[in-house]
Amino acid sequence: MKIQFYKYQGTGNDFVIVDNRDGYFNYNNTEFISSICDRKYGIGCDGLILIEDDIDLDFNMRYFNSDGSQLGMCGNGARCVTHFAKKLGIINNSTIFQAIDGIHHAEIIDNNYARVKMNDIDMSNYDLIDKNFDNIYLNTGSPHLVINSNDIDKIDVFNEGRKIRFGGTYKKEGVNINFVEVASDNSSCKVRTYERGVEDETLSCGTGAIAVAVVLNYSNIVSKKEIKISTKGGDLNVSFDRVGDNFSNIWLSGVVSEVYKGEINGDIKR
Repeated sequence: MKIQFYKYQGTGNDFVIVDNRDGYFNYNNTEFISSICDRKYGIGCDGLILIEDDIDLDFNMRYFNSDGSQLGMCGNGARCVTHFAKKLGIINNSTIFQAIDGIHHAEIIDNNYARVKMNDIDMSNYDLIDKNFDNIYLNTGSPHLVINSNDIDKIDVFNEGRKIRFGGTYKKEGVNINFVEVASDNSSCKVRTYERGVEDETLSCGTGAIAVAVVLNYSNIVSKKEIKISTKGGDLNVSFDRVGDNFSNIWLSGVVSEVYKGEINGDIKR
């Protein structure tokens, strides 16, 4: 069986997206999913997304990490699948859809720019808050550790991130690790992210960008409520409202594009 797919990217975070509204894709076959995502034996991507029918909403987004796991929400993937939903004629320029962490709103701003509204964050829920902004954990749809760093271009993200991800504290559930370098004027930052499920550095991470923006504001490092996050794959914009420990109306915005489409054999293996 041949499976038609579309390759998308959002600031270098790349995805294979499949229209599964007919329900023909066997998403319980994690070996097959990881083979699709393999950059040598398959198509190659950071994750696979299935767009499916939903009874009440425009569609359901089913997201898989490149190892075949379904562990959390993907912000950049949500922006890409919104663009794909418009291509399929499911939506016009705005949508309400279901994902693993709940209901989300999203919008197409222009042909290649999309934004998605993420869940509210209450920082009072996290006991181990380091007010010095050295090491802060929070969940933005996926679990993230935000680490204040210097000269992140020289950091060995793969090995340093892997040590933390498989370390004693986070070994069981895993965590995404974000190394952050704040600009000298405290107006923006650079971020490099090690992603669990991919088990490598990715060019960009949407939920990671949100984690970083919230932490920068919560720690009183950046006072404004719209922050540019520079990743290796490009710039993301995170905006939000804040009242005390509560962050709401959180939007992740950035460029998305369809790269190509094709077909893949339904029985590929590594």
